Amino acid sequence: MNRLKLVVLMIGLTLLVMAIPSAVKADEWNKQTTVSFSQPFEIPGPSAQILPAGRYVFKLLDSSTNRHIVQIFNQDQSHIFATILAIPNYRLRSTDKTVMTFRERAVGSPEALRAWFYPGNTWGQEFVYPKTRAIELAKITHEPVLAMPADLAFNITTPVKSADEPPVLALKEAPVTAVKPTGEEVDVAEVVESPPVQSAAVMPETAGLLPLLGLIGLLSVGAGIALSAFGKGSA
Repeated sequence: MNRLKLVVLMIGLTLLVMAIPSAVKADEWNKQTTVSFSQPFEIPGPSAQILPAGRYVFKLLDSSTNRHIVQIFNQDQSHIFATILAIPNYRLRSTDKTVMTFRERAVGSPEALRAWFYPGNTWGQEFVYPKTRAIELAKITHEPVLAMPADLAFNITTPVKSADEPPVLALKEAPVTAVKPTGEEVDVAEVVESPPVQSAAVMPETAGLLPLLGLIGLLSVGAGIALSAFGKGSA
């Protein structure tokens, strides 16, 4: 009976360790983050969409084809304010805290949200504004702003729950450019940073799973030995 308990324990530990990566990945899949804002701020929308100070939930829309559709909710997620198209932006160093960047505005005016970086990630989400508003922001900040066709602006504020709904599909297919204060379109690369070229010596991200795979292997071997011992004892 003791040997049977040992077998069950070993198998249980193996299954537990195998389940841990799935749970971690599920938590990080949509990058859900609650952020507190002490001042009103602007987000993309049909016009200058201003949200008051408070706590908001940011997360990626559950989509396997586009990981750059960001949704903004109130704190209890009972109301959605926006579903926003974003472009991946790179930073040299990650931090252990959420980072929100803003476009500078005149004193007393709400700052326009520019990008969102999830803790531990070097990739962030650079928000795309409807072209009309993007040009206005470019004039204020004297720098290019990411833009999409203005006629898609109302897709941002249309409540959606899935990535297959028409407003989201329209955002996914929207052409994205960067606009100067003059309205001239320039390459997106003038706004977002590209990642540096990695040398061959850099280990791939999958290398981080090797210790876990090794542990699973050891537990599996232990379970096999226990089963063998149990079989001999029962013979």
